[in-house]
Amino acid sequence: MPEGPELHLASLYVNKMCAGVVFTGPVRKSEVSKSPDVPFACEAYLVTAASRGKEVKLTLTPMKSDDSKKGVKEGHADQPMDVVFRFGMSGYFRFTAEDELPKHAHLRFHSRETPSRVLSFVDARRFGSWQPNGTWQPDRGPCVMFEYGRFREKIASHLSDHAFDKPICEVLLNQKYFNGIGNYLRAEILFRLNIPPFVSARTVLEDVFDKKAAVQDDLTDTKTSDGTKQKLEVTRETGDLLRLCHTVPLEVVNLGGKGYDPQKSDYSGFKAWLQCYYVDGMKSIRDHNGRTMWFKGDPGPMAPKDSKAPKTKKRAKKEDDHDYTEKKKVANSRSVRSKKTVTKTPKKEKDSGSADPVCRKVKAPQLGKGSAARKRKTSSAESAAGPQRRSERVTRQNSK
Repeated sequence: MPEGPELHLASLYVNKMCAGVVFTGPVRKSEVSKSPDVPFACEAYLVTAASRGKEVKLTLTPMKSDDSKKGVKEGHADQPMDVVFRFGMSGYFRFTAEDELPKHAHLRFHSRETPSRVLSFVDARRFGSWQPNGTWQPDRGPCVMFEYGRFREKIASHLSDHAFDKPICEVLLNQKYFNGIGNYLRAEILFRLNIPPFVSARTVLEDVFDKKAAVQDDLTDTKTSDGTKQKLEVTRETGDLLRLCHTVPLEVVNLGGKGYDPQKSDYSGFKAWLQCYYVDGMKSIRDHNGRTMWFKGDPGPMAPKDSKAPKTKKRAKKEDDHDYTEKKKVANSRSVRSKKTVTKTPKKEKDSGSADPVCRKVKAPQLGKGSAARKRKTSSAESAAGPQRRSERVTRQNSK
């Protein structure tokens, strides 16, 4: 699922690809999409993007005509419109030629060029959504990457909230407080701090603020002429959970196209960056919401009681199989049929006794029938060829 870094990289992608491009006409929606129509049409408009946590906002801005006397066409917009996107499981943007539209392009913005190009919102699973005339969702907290101060203040002022009674790994997915953090980010952040995923969120966060207060007290007692340098060193050494919620996503952003490249789909750099999520040797179990949590070591005292290691391994293998092609389906169906064939054989052996009698009962009649058939063929062949052979012997004797 795209998380805060991917959505920010998506906004950068739109701004880069659409810089100076003039769009025209109505915004078109696919027939299969259940998201609302975007009631925007204009002879000439620009598209820009911005991100906040797990949301991207496209702003459609009409261009003013040079001819002031020329009015706006009826039904065409003369004011900007914001369209807010949430990517769901598989959403992203593509900018392509009109005749190269992606298969699952559900919302399309056409350029005024000839030939035309199209900015598309692509979403194969259709879990994503958009809202015309939309705003940032008010229930979402400040962005962990670009509103770090407000993000940290909100956590500090709401630690008494019942949401923090839950395990830290589940609270990290609560967008009311951790806007932009998702499944792979929570695994990487907790792994780097060696925090068990299923410990109380409040305990972890109270410890964060207690340590910060202690560091500030130490700094005030030991101020020197180079106090600024010392303060930076202490801050760096005492990296805490909230700070990593800010810095780790920015590491993904700094990967650039390797983290979000819809043109090439090259994620090798991102995979190399991962230290815990889907990494060999790590453990995984489902949290109380059914989301897979990757970690190392002990899960913690609040881990789900029904989570067992054998089931976890099977789930991890199943999740790692992302091949949904027809070849894979055919191969799977063949393997299922072969398994069924293999499992039926022992049942027949059990019903008819030991394995040896079965072999005698099956093979003996086949051999008997075969030999009898061969004998019949031989005798019939000999009887048919008998007169001819006798005449040949008589001829040879007369010639002697």
